[in-house]
Amino acid sequence: MPKKQRTILVVDDEPNVRSLVVRMLGKEYDVIEADNGETAVSLARRHKPDFILMDIMMPKMDGYTACKTIKTNLETKMIPVVMLTALNFELNIGLSHEMGADGYMTKPFNQKDLLATIGRFLR
Repeated sequence: MPKKQRTILVVDDEPNVRSLVVRMLGKEYDVIEADNGETAVSLARRHKPDFILMDIMMPKMDGYTACKTIKTNLETKMIPVVMLTALNFELNIGLSHEMGADGYMTKPFNQKDLLATIGRFLR
Protein backbone atom coordinates (compact mmCIF):
# COMPACT_ATOMS: atom_id res chain seq x y z
CA MET A 1 0.00 0.00 0.00
CA PRO A 2 1.49 3.41 -0.94
CA LYS A 3 2.41 5.70 1.91
CA LYS A 4 -0.12 8.47 2.48
CA GLN A 5 1.26 11.82 1.41
CA ARG A 6 1.62 14.26 4.30
CA THR A 7 -0.69 17.25 4.48
CA ILE A 8 0.39 20.85 4.95
CA LEU A 9 -1.97 23.69 5.80
CA VAL A 10 -0.85 27.00 4.29
CA VAL A 11 -2.45 30.07 5.87
CA ASP A 12 -1.96 33.47 4.24
CA ASP A 13 -4.40 36.20 3.21
CA GLU A 14 -2.36 36.87 0.06
CA PRO A 15 -3.52 34.53 -2.76
CA ASN A 16 -0.18 34.94 -4.59
CA VAL A 17 1.78 33.78 -1.53
CA ARG A 18 -0.50 30.75 -1.11
CA SER A 19 -0.20 29.80 -4.78
CA LEU A 20 3.59 30.18 -4.64
CA VAL A 21 3.78 27.87 -1.62
CA VAL A 22 1.41 25.37 -3.27
CA ARG A 23 3.70 25.32 -6.33
CA MET A 24 6.75 24.82 -4.07
CA LEU A 25 5.17 22.01 -2.03
CA GLY A 26 2.59 20.43 -4.32
CA LYS A 27 4.83 17.66 -5.65
CA GLU A 28 5.81 16.38 -2.20
CA TYR A 29 2.78 17.19 -0.05
CA ASP A 30 -1.00 17.50 -0.09
CA VAL A 31 -1.58 21.21 0.48
CA ILE A 32 -4.74 22.74 1.90
CA GLU A 33 -5.19 26.50 2.06
CA ALA A 34 -6.79 29.07 4.34
CA ASP A 35 -6.94 32.83 3.85
CA ASN A 36 -7.44 33.79 7.50
CA GLY A 37 -6.87 32.50 11.02
CA GLU A 38 -10.50 31.51 11.63
CA THR A 39 -10.53 29.21 8.62
CA ALA A 40 -7.11 27.87 9.62
CA VAL A 41 -8.36 26.80 13.06
CA SER A 42 -11.39 25.11 11.50
CA LEU A 43 -9.30 23.28 8.87
CA ALA A 44 -6.71 22.24 11.45
CA ARG A 45 -9.43 20.64 13.56
CA ARG A 46 -11.09 18.96 10.60
CA HIS A 47 -8.04 17.71 8.65
CA LYS A 48 -5.33 17.39 11.35
CA PRO A 49 -2.54 18.40 8.93
CA ASP A 50 1.03 17.25 9.57
CA PHE A 51 2.35 20.82 9.47
CA ILE A 52 0.99 24.38 9.41
CA LEU A 53 2.67 27.37 7.76
CA MET A 54 0.91 30.49 9.11
CA ASP A 55 1.13 34.15 8.17
CA ILE A 56 0.98 36.57 11.11
CA MET A 57 -0.95 39.56 9.75
CA MET A 58 -4.38 38.45 8.47
CA PRO A 59 -8.02 39.57 8.65
CA LYS A 60 -10.68 38.02 10.93
CA MET A 61 -8.13 36.28 13.19
CA ASP A 62 -4.40 36.99 13.07
CA GLY A 63 -1.78 34.26 12.97
CA TYR A 64 -0.81 34.67 16.63
CA THR A 65 -4.38 34.09 17.83
CA ALA A 66 -4.92 31.20 15.41
CA CYS A 67 -1.65 29.59 16.52
CA LYS A 68 -2.54 29.92 20.18
CA THR A 69 -6.01 28.47 19.51
CA ILE A 70 -4.51 25.50 17.64
CA LYS A 71 -1.82 24.95 20.29
CA THR A 72 -4.28 25.00 23.21
CA ASN A 73 -6.68 22.49 21.61
CA LEU A 74 -6.04 18.87 22.65
CA GLU A 75 -6.75 17.55 19.14
CA THR A 76 -4.40 19.93 17.33
CA LYS A 77 -1.70 20.96 19.82
CA MET A 78 0.86 18.45 18.48
CA ILE A 79 0.76 19.91 14.93
CA PRO A 80 3.95 21.90 14.27
CA VAL A 81 3.17 25.53 13.43
CA VAL A 82 5.75 27.76 11.75
CA MET A 83 4.89 31.45 11.52
CA LEU A 84 5.55 33.38 8.31
CA THR A 85 6.50 37.01 8.71
CA ALA A 86 7.65 39.77 6.40
CA LEU A 87 9.24 41.43 9.42
CA ASN A 88 12.19 39.81 11.13
CA PHE A 89 11.62 41.69 14.39
CA GLU A 90 12.62 40.15 17.71
CA LEU A 91 9.12 41.08 18.91
CA ASN A 92 7.52 38.90 16.22
CA ILE A 93 9.82 36.01 17.04
CA GLY A 94 9.16 36.34 20.77
CA LEU A 95 5.40 36.62 20.31
CA SER A 96 5.40 33.62 17.96
CA HIS A 97 7.06 31.48 20.63
CA GLU A 98 4.75 32.86 23.32
CA MET A 99 1.72 31.78 21.27
CA GLY A 100 3.13 28.27 20.95
CA ALA A 101 4.67 28.47 17.47
CA ASP A 102 7.37 25.91 16.79
CA GLY A 103 9.36 28.24 14.57
CA TYR A 104 9.20 31.10 12.10
CA MET A 105 10.30 31.94 8.56
CA THR A 106 10.74 35.38 7.04
CA LYS A 107 9.38 36.37 3.64
CA PRO A 108 10.67 36.19 1.03
CA PHE A 109 11.85 32.59 1.26
CA ASN A 110 12.96 30.06 -1.32
CA GLN A 111 11.84 26.50 -2.00
CA LYS A 112 15.00 24.94 -0.56
CA ASP A 113 14.61 26.76 2.78
CA LEU A 114 10.89 26.01 2.95
CA LEU A 115 11.37 22.28 2.29
CA ALA A 116 14.25 22.14 4.78
CA THR A 117 12.16 23.81 7.48
CA ILE A 118 9.22 21.48 6.92
CA GLY A 119 11.56 18.49 6.76
CA ARG A 120 12.98 19.29 10.19
CA PHE A 121 9.49 18.98 11.73
CA LEU A 122 8.31 15.98 9.74
CA ARG A 123 11.29 13.68 10.27
